[in-house]
Amino acid sequence: MEDWTASASAPGPGGLYSAAAGAVSEFLARGQELAGRLPGPARGTADERAAREAIGAMMTAARESFLRSHAADLYDAVTGHRTRSLQVEEFVYTAAAHVPGLVPTSADMDAERARTLPEKEGIEFAQGLLVAHVLALPQAGRHLVGAMLRPTSQAFEQLAELRARGTVDLGPVRVTRRGRAGLLELSNPRHLNAEDGVTLGPTECAVDIILLDPDIEVGVIRGGVLDHPRYQGTRVFGSGINLTGLYHGRIDFLFYLLRDLGYVNKIYRGITPPEQDAGGQDAGGRDAGGPDAGIEKLWIAAVERFAVGGACQLLHVVDHVIATRGSRLFLPARNEGIIPGASNLRLPRFVGDRAARQAIFSGREWTAGEPDAALLCDEVVEPGQMDGALDARIEALTNSGLVNATANRRALRAGQEPLDLFREYMATFAVEQARCHLSPALVRNLEVHWNAHERRT
Repeated sequence: MEDWTASASAPGPGGLYSAAAGAVSEFLARGQELAGRLPGPARGTADERAAREAIGAMMTAARESFLRSHAADLYDAVTGHRTRSLQVEEFVYTAAAHVPGLVPTSADMDAERARTLPEKEGIEFAQGLLVAHVLALPQAGRHLVGAMLRPTSQAFEQLAELRARGTVDLGPVRVTRRGRAGLLELSNPRHLNAEDGVTLGPTECAVDIILLDPDIEVGVIRGGVLDHPRYQGTRVFGSGINLTGLYHGRIDFLFYLLRDLGYVNKIYRGITPPEQDAGGQDAGGRDAGGPDAGIEKLWIAAVERFAVGGACQLLHVVDHVIATRGSRLFLPARNEGIIPGASNLRLPRFVGDRAARQAIFSGREWTAGEPDAALLCDEVVEPGQMDGALDARIEALTNSGLVNATANRRALRAGQEPLDLFREYMATFAVEQARCHLSPALVRNLEVHWNAHERRT
């Protein structure tokens, strides 16, 4: 093993894609075989851990070299030169078959999910690396962003039920028509309406349904009623990522990408029309305006008690925020050790760069009703008055029609966050969040600040 780490060299960059793919696969297979002889990262001697790190570093360098030269070739091979729209999860697993060893297979990930965060092998970093390189490419990156804006197949299946009954139960998420508004209610009461792998799919489906229903003009996001002893019978907007599930290995790295490229970006940008491909062309091959020219609507956030982490991130993409007085709004990134979604890109637009840095690096909070929180909240109401405030705001937004709402949203985005700016941000986010997700610092933070090792999933 010492001989291999001392003498092995990764295949050089350049050359034909097929030859380079074969060479890097062979090299990575040798590294995986050697790493498989060693104990896991949480076990073994200091020398064994050092050997694992050395092998891992060489494999990462080989992946980097290959992707630097051939990410576009790989994306074209997997998507048929961008004629097929694959969402991130399907793309990475298809890429695993095209270039064995480049990223983990589905079977590899099944084994990884059985491990707690401190025990994970770290194989998910390769996924972040691959997606980062693809998003960094203008054509391939825009195509992938567009693919993530497509409605889910489940949404089309559930849309008829909403139109017939006025409500759809998706388990942890319910969609209800309320006049000309569609109410998305997240209910994960055991975990204070936190988000995790169980809530992610239903939430995206709910966003799609609201956007697809022609009778709905405004979307509303609200937290469900809790049965938690401290908050019995009250609503909470959301407590961010499920930290207990994260520590116990129940949340994959891809959760972050699927969330921010998926339903969060759909709220902000809308969905790609079914007749339009992910590269921005309609069925006849004509330019349809790109993946930033979809079906979109205005959104309202109804914040009660607190909006923590990912829930606070949603306030950056909706069009109107109503909060009950005293609600806490904050990003606990410092104590968690991860990147707070796209808040690093979006929060400075609302509160200024200095305050955004204070929130992200030092845990600054905002409290609804206090003067500085007016930068994040449009309305502040007393507890118990949210229903009336929602009805009034929905009426105010819809009583004159919403013909110009989409045009104004797009005009605002053009000046604030054009699609390529978001794409480039997410390219950085993909690889840096992968580092954070697999960092010993995250494990330590979850144990120290959350007592995650003592909590039940």
